[in-house]
Amino acid sequence: MSGSGHGGRPLSWVAVTVIFIGFLVGGLAIPLSSWALGGVGLGVVVVGGIIALVVDVMSDVVLDTARNN
Repeated sequence: MSGSGHGGRPLSWVAVTVIFIGFLVGGLAIPLSSWALGGVGLGVVVVGGIIALVVDVMSDVVLDTARNN
């Protein structure tokens, strides 16, 4: 097993957490039939996406080296 784990900068994890919270709020809006809550969830996801762009979350991608079996 590789020991790389889920590395990343703390700011990248903040962006992911904000996006996750937005999805949770939007998902909660479905059984409650609340368009307003759905809009809030969408807004939180967009804010999280902007944070992800600003902190360049995709630069945290780590590619594994080739394995010789």
